[in-house]
Amino acid sequence: MTGRGQASAGDLLELVRTGRATTRGALQQVTGLSRATVGQRLERLFRAGWLREGAGGPVGSPLGGRPSITLEFDDAHAVVLAADLDTRHARACVLTLTGEILAEHGGTLVIEDGPDVVLGELGRWFAELLEKAGHRPSEVCGIGLAVPGPVDSETGRVVQPPIMPGWDGYDIRGRLARAFTEHTGAPRVPVLVDNDANLMAYGEQRTGHPDCSAFVLVKVSTGIGAGVVVGGSIFRGIDGGAGDIGHIRVPEGAGAQCRCGSYGCLAAVASGGAVARRLAEAGVRAASGSDVRDLLASGHPEAMALAREAGRSVGDVLATVVTLLNPGVLMIAGDLAGTPFLTGVRELLYQRALPRSTAHLEVVTSALGERAGLVGAGALVVEHLYAPERVEERLLALGM
Repeated sequence: MTGRGQASAGDLLELVRTGRATTRGALQQVTGLSRATVGQRLERLFRAGWLREGAGGPVGSPLGGRPSITLEFDDAHAVVLAADLDTRHARACVLTLTGEILAEHGGTLVIEDGPDVVLGELGRWFAELLEKAGHRPSEVCGIGLAVPGPVDSETGRVVQPPIMPGWDGYDIRGRLARAFTEHTGAPRVPVLVDNDANLMAYGEQRTGHPDCSAFVLVKVSTGIGAGVVVGGSIFRGIDGGAGDIGHIRVPEGAGAQCRCGSYGCLAAVASGGAVARRLAEAGVRAASGSDVRDLLASGHPEAMALAREAGRSVGDVLATVVTLLNPGVLMIAGDLAGTPFLTGVRELLYQRALPRSTAHLEVVTSALGERAGLVGAGALVVEHLYAPERVEERLLALGM
């Protein structure tokens, strides 16, 4: 906020959306604006359809009187589209502005087919999902996309992704915006792209652990990556490389070659793909992390033993992560996120990390499951489009 007496319409919307001030009187008190100025700025938000009046709140005076009318963010004025790409599978959905999934689809989408094909197909999925959800393409305010690689958040382009051949530096935002228009006939909308582990962490932290100021999610599927949320915001590092723990060298991986080309990476010995490879070498039918997930669900003893061993390798690395970041929640997600893997993580984590670092640490598994990336991608779009400075730009563009 720009300061008392200078709060914009965007600042007022932010206060209402976050629940920090939900009546006209509370907005005056927090911002220092006059009643007339608050009224003028709220009027712009009402005209845009972004605010609505709710029920009367409690009477503020012991002498009684009329209850204050509450203000609410109107999440019915637009919808968000989101998609989450894995190496051979994808999920897409339509969400409300408050994160409720209205329609969802999952299916085979092979990332090695390249960005033009994959993003074009997502455009078709989005058109079908909007029809299923009963919403017009013109109601879409933005699209969020989670990808399994490091992303430069300024450009939305992936940077040297080990498991996304043909995607390095590609204009994902532009192609997905075009695909949406091609399949729906609607004007282009903003597209935001981020790493899948980042968006999973964002979705899980916002919905299940909003008061946790340092949150870490580790996704163990085809590869291994971590998402970090600090102070309610995704921590990305300088150029989107934060959290790439799958490429930390570990002693037990000395002879194992990673898909990045190096030897000894954690992902080469403890990812879903690595466990699948070891199972295949033992004569068990497994070609991917999703195959390992199915074997674990059926209680396959060899899969369970290897998952626990992989968990120990990851737990050893996470001891350093936990010591460095001192998070309140460490969440394990992805194909291997189950009891055997979590047991292995706990064994090494609590053995290697300082007791001070783990005294108040919760080690848990994903609550949102396969929807975490979708929820996080939707939230990313909403936080971007309804940030105070962007609200002002959008209101001016609407002539308000």
